[in-house]
This record gives sequence, C-alpha cells and structure tokens, in this order.
Amino acid sequence: MTAVAMVARLCLVILFPFSGLDKIVHWDQAIKQAESSPLGGARYMMIGGIIIEFATPVCIVLLWHAVIAALVLAVFCVATAVLFHPFWKFPGFWSGGNTEGAAHFWDFLKNFGLVGGLLLIVVAAPVLPASRHVTHHAVPAPHTPARTAPKTDTRRGP
Repeated sequence: MTAVAMVARLCLVILFPFSGLDKIVHWDQAIKQAESSPLGGARYMMIGGIIIEFATPVCIVLLWHAVIAALVLAVFCVATAVLFHPFWKFPGFWSGGNTEGAAHFWDFLKNFGLVGGLLLIVVAAPVLPASRHVTHHAVPAPHTPARTAPKTDTRRGP
C-alpha cells in the first residue's frame, strides 16, 4: 500500500516542476501573464511560484512536511485559478468549442481538482517525518541470533 500511496502523491504533483520549468524557459511570456493579475510584483510572484512548484512536490512525495507543503500548494492552486483563469470574464465560456473562455473554465476546474487531491494529502498524510517514514518502511534486516548473552550487573552495594 505504501508504494501505491507514493505513486498517487507523485501523480498528483508531477505537473508542478514541469510548470516551474516552463516558467523559466518561457520567462517573458510568464511575466506577461503574471502582469495580467490585479496584484503587483509580477517578478516576485513568478519567482515565488517557481520555488513553490519545485519545492512542494518534493516535500509531498517524500512526506517531509507534506501537510504544510500540500497546504501551500493548495493555496497556490486556488490563487492561480482565481487570478489567472477568470473564465467568468469571457462571454460564452460554456458554449463549448475551442474558445479562450472555455480553456480558462477547464483550467479553473483542474486547479480545484488538484486542490481536492492536495487536501486529501493534508488529512491522510502520516504524521511521521520523512526520515522516520523511510526507516519505518524499509526492509528489515534478517534476524540474527544474539552472539552473546546479555551482561548481568556485577556492581556491588546498595
């Protein structure tokens, strides 16, 4: 079951590092999109987003502060959906076809689907730190009999 849980966490977050890489490779286009936000500080938002997209998936997959990482990534997904996929601003977003409004509608919903998966990580993540998780699920060493009998206390006195 542990392997299935790890694969599930990996599948849930695999797109984020690629999204961060895409922002780096296509920096000018990413900055242009970030500047479309009603918030200021497009460059700072972009740098923060890239850090979040690279760091939090690693934390989630390795269960190292997974709850905090999943919460940060969930907030990031909500903010991204609301700020950058305002489908309601496009007339006929539900009319189907290959319209800009329809694309934003589906991206908005996908972000909230990710939020749901990330919140499942929050409620279902083991409370073990990553180092304990790894040793807890490691293959145990083969049993070997004790080489010597336990030592007895040879001290004297009260």
